[in-house]
Amino acid sequence: MCKDCGCSITGPEHSHEHHHDHSHEHSHSHQAAHETLHHNPQLNDKKTIDVITKILDKNDQEAAHNRAHFDEHKVLAINLMSSPGSGKTTLLEHIADLASFRFGVIEGDLETSRDADRIKAKGIPAYQIQTGSACHLDAFMVHKGLHAMPVEEMDVCFIENVGNLVCPASYDVGSHLNIVLVSIPEGGDKIEKYPVMFRKADLILITKTDLLPYFDYDVEHEKREARRLKPGVDILEVNIKDEVSIRQVIEWIEFKQKMRV
Repeated sequence: MCKDCGCSITGPEHSHEHHHDHSHEHSHSHQAAHETLHHNPQLNDKKTIDVITKILDKNDQEAAHNRAHFDEHKVLAINLMSSPGSGKTTLLEHIADLASFRFGVIEGDLETSRDADRIKAKGIPAYQIQTGSACHLDAFMVHKGLHAMPVEEMDVCFIENVGNLVCPASYDVGSHLNIVLVSIPEGGDKIEKYPVMFRKADLILITKTDLLPYFDYDVEHEKREARRLKPGVDILEVNIKDEVSIRQVIEWIEFKQKMRV
């Protein structure tokens, strides 16, 4: 899948290094490396472990730099993660119609600028990152996007990550909060199958609830599974046709903004 994370490292011949140094502190790269190795048991030689740790260390340093930049401009950065097609971009389009806070979007996809074009059509600043074969955004990609955004004119910056329930969870991109979406058509097993992603969530959105009559999906069971992984995590149900449910997401974001002041 990806050229620069553990999901494609299969032997000691692999190497990857960013040449961009900052002296910021980091704290979770070894945990992320452990999670990467846990989900990739074939990655068990010391050299491979060292490579993964080095990649994540450098990423953490850049993520701290990104977060400091957001803090300097008093911008709340939110990382949106999910499978492809769960409704991230559609949610942002509706937030653009209803929210009073100013925001911009850093978009991540393997190819095309379609999502960024949709956001721009709403009058919202957006910057598209095309990752090529990389299955996630990293802090270096976001750093580039950050400097292309009018952060001085923003209250919130959404980082719409590449659609993937695995790799994005291991990479700190410099956000303050993580929102993870899971949609009804995906089936009622994604939270159990991809626990690392949902343990990272500050808010879980169960989307496309208007389709519940057509799928065998137990919402309450999924909520219990989510809170088993992360007790106390916030969970909201979203129906894009129901303005009230969109406003609940906006209110959650506004509450988090106030907490940071």
